[in-house]
Order: sequence, then C-alpha cells, then structure tokens
Amino acid sequence: MELELRHLRVLCAIADAGSVGRAAAHLGYSQPAVSTQLRRIERHLGEPLFERSASGMRPTRYGAEVVAQARDVLARADAIGHRPAAAPARRTMRVAATNSPMLSGTVSRVRTRLPELSLAVTSVYASSRIVELLEEGAVDAAIAADYPGMELRHSIAVRHRGIVTEPTFVALPARHRLRQCAQVQLADLAEDEWFVTPDDGAGWPGVFYDACAVAGFTPVAVHEFLGDQTQLQSMIADGLGVSLVQPTLRPMPHVVVKPLAGAPLWCRYVLVWRPGTVTDDVVDTLLQAATDAYRDLVAQAPHLKTWAARTWSAAGA
Repeated sequence: MELELRHLRVLCAIADAGSVGRAAAHLGYSQPAVSTQLRRIERHLGEPLFERSASGMRPTRYGAEVVAQARDVLARADAIGHRPAAAPARRTMRVAATNSPMLSGTVSRVRTRLPELSLAVTSVYASSRIVELLEEGAVDAAIAADYPGMELRHSIAVRHRGIVTEPTFVALPARHRLRQCAQVQLADLAEDEWFVTPDDGAGWPGVFYDACAVAGFTPVAVHEFLGDQTQLQSMIADGLGVSLVQPTLRPMPHVVVKPLAGAPLWCRYVLVWRPGTVTDDVVDTLLQAATDAYRDLVAQAPHLKTWAARTWSAAGA
C-alpha cells in the first residue's frame, strides 16, 4: 500500500483522541474501519505506532515521530493553493483556574487549536469564588473543583461539565515508617501531623475530616498551608508532616506519593463557563484540551498508573 492523506488523518485523529473509538467518531468512520486502517498502516511501516494503557492509546516513540511528520504533511497539503489571509482580530477569553496541574497543558493546547483566541488566565484558589466571578461576569470560563455528592453549585447563568474525577493520594517523607507500603491506610496516619489547604468553598477540607472520622481518628495536628508545591514538598521531605495531594503530583527527592487504601477521598475537576459568552465549539475545545492535558499528567505519574492498573484489574477479576 501507499500512504495517503486519509491514512495520515487517521493517525493524527487517534493521537489527538487517545482512543480508536473517539477518533472514529471524530472522523465519521466506524471503529472497526479505523482499527483496520491502523493495522494496515502499522504493517506498512513495520512496527507498532501506538501502545495501549489504562489511560488510553499513546504513540510509541516511533509513532510520535510518524504523527509529527503526518501533521507537517497535512498542514502543507491544506496550504496548497491558499493565499495568506489577513490575520483575524484576536478576541480575549478570561479564564480562572483553581490549583490544578492540568492548567499549563490546557492553555498550551487551546492556544494551538484556537490561535484566534487570546487567554487571560487568573489563579483563584476557592471554587466558590470562581463561581462568584462567573456569576458577576468577571471571567468567561474556569477550571474548578468539587467532590462526589457535593456538585458545584451555581445559577442557570453558569454551566459546568466534568473533566476528570480522581482519587486523592498522600505524600510522605521518604523515610516515613509506611514508605514501603504499596498503599496506605488513612487510619495508619492518625498520629502524623498534616498540611491541609484552606476552605475552598466547595467541600474541602470537610471531606478530609469526614474521611478521618470514618477511619476512626481526629488528626493530632493540622497546619493550614496554601503555597507552591515545591515549598510543600520541601517541608514533607524534612519530616514536618504529611499531606493529601493530587495523584498526578511528581514527587521531588525525599518524598514518596502513595494511594490511600480503599480510595476514601475523591476530587472532581470541572470546566465551568458562561454560555452567553463562550460558544459550544470553544467549550468542546476547552474540555478536550483539559482532558488531553490530564492524560499527559497520568503518563508521567507511575504511582497513579500502578494504582489504576491494580484497581481496574481487581475490579474486573
């Protein structure tokens, strides 16, 4: 066979979507048809282009090179016969975001996919404050957080869609007594001192104290902390306490990140926006960009991938 532009579009769609099914839906093909095309392309090139994982399909090292070349060819093909047009006027979308590591990847993807859109990003800790800013019309869209059973509250002037729901992990000093455990029982941390972020207006830290109560203890000491992750990890590394963290956190030296047994705490990240200001196509782009950014974070978090593989394997047993 000879590679055609339609083959290159299939590869790029799979890389962007992270799955054959979503790529097929985007292209308007059936999933079996896209799977067949991918197998033919891989046979033609002589080695696999994608690998499957708990978080979806990711390009292999060789696959990433092929996809990059495919994007270049498609861009050149699309440009044939097109005269340069005057640059469209850029419009600005005001975005607020709570403490989420997916923000950087989301913004970079939106800038690539919507070059006519300029983003003005504001860091806002409390999700309740984010809702207030949206209700007031001070921002157009945001990434906020809520918790299972405590859906983010807002008026009909604002809408939201879930991005991802993730378990909460715990960061320990590398010399901690539980450092060798594959997962940590929350009750086994009853005597530890904790670093806990302040009230976010969406349910935190109440969900933390509720989980401790269910585990049968009240934390002996809690230090309220709202600062950068490097400073927090430095204090944990020095043995000053432990902290609940996002499972995609990349630990620094002398810090280990562990899942909590039974996953007693979960957090959901949501995309929130003003429908009168943000169009449906921009919402879809924002949501996909955030999802893709989170997928990249998972790929760089071995402790989360290990937990997911063990958890889903046990669930399917």
